[in-house]
Amino acid sequence: MNKKTLSFILVIIYTFIFSIACGSKDNNTDGDNIETQNTLLEIAIINNPPAESGYRKANVEDMISTFTVENGFNARFFYDLEHQQQINAAKEFIDEGIDILLISAASENGWDSVLKDAADAGVRVFLFDRMINVDQSLFEAAVISDMHNQGKMAVEVLTSLDLPEYNIIHIQGALGSAAQVGRTEPFALHVEANANWNIVKQESATWDEATAQQIVESVIASGIPFNVVYAENDGMAAGAVIALSNAGISHGFNEDGSVRDVVIIGVDANKWALRELLSKNWSFNIQCSPFQAQIIFDIIKGTRPVTEKIIINPERFFDARTITQDEIEQFGLGD
Repeated sequence: MNKKTLSFILVIIYTFIFSIACGSKDNNTDGDNIETQNTLLEIAIINNPPAESGYRKANVEDMISTFTVENGFNARFFYDLEHQQQINAAKEFIDEGIDILLISAASENGWDSVLKDAADAGVRVFLFDRMINVDQSLFEAAVISDMHNQGKMAVEVLTSLDLPEYNIIHIQGALGSAAQVGRTEPFALHVEANANWNIVKQESATWDEATAQQIVESVIASGIPFNVVYAENDGMAAGAVIALSNAGISHGFNEDGSVRDVVIIGVDANKWALRELLSKNWSFNIQCSPFQAQIIFDIIKGTRPVTEKIIINPERFFDARTITQDEIEQFGLGD
């Protein structure tokens, strides 16, 4: 065999070997991609915007850090405070063929048809943070806070002060949300049943600090006397305190435990808010736990059986006269 023939044969052999090797590599890569795509669960999470509050920021971060690619999820997130925008987003996600839908609803009502569509499409639905008014057959589980109990705790801590008269500015959250409804109802019932409890102003600030400040400023300007501000989240309580401070009105507790001009109640238990309690600038704070992701994760993965459809996060209240730094570190949200 001459050199020219031998070279030709070697070129053919090398080309054949190289094509097999490249083909094997491409096939393996494609296989890995297909396997990865097939094992990732498509999950859509509808929530309120993280800028809404310290609570919501912690809640959003909890969801993002739990439903990761490393944990087996391809997660998509939608944030909006508008009920109809959330509904529209849910419909789009279902049409796109997601496996799982998580909802923290801006409003309790209007979800029936969406969740029926999800059921027809085989989408697993979980509620978190808040309940909605639908038949329980339309969701797999709800991991929520007991907003009604938070409202009851607000009544209980105020009642414990045994004031001769309660003249209250009640700053509500987004009207129609489970948080607002739950935190309002027990309060409203108690006011109705007790002659020495009076609402001097009740208005929604939609969780916004600046709006809450304006509400309190308007009452101060009117000259109507008040001695309690009940704000349904910490941000709104902070806005109320700014208005009081600007007007030279004292708030919280004195060092001896006596009440200053105005009692301040917030909800969420952000660390910065609990530090206001420790300084006695505020009076009480109601905890609302934002951590629901791990429970839902465990249910999805099958490591936690669903013995009850509605799973309540345990929560508590804090009193400025007794709160400790250790409690702030243990229960407070954020920095």
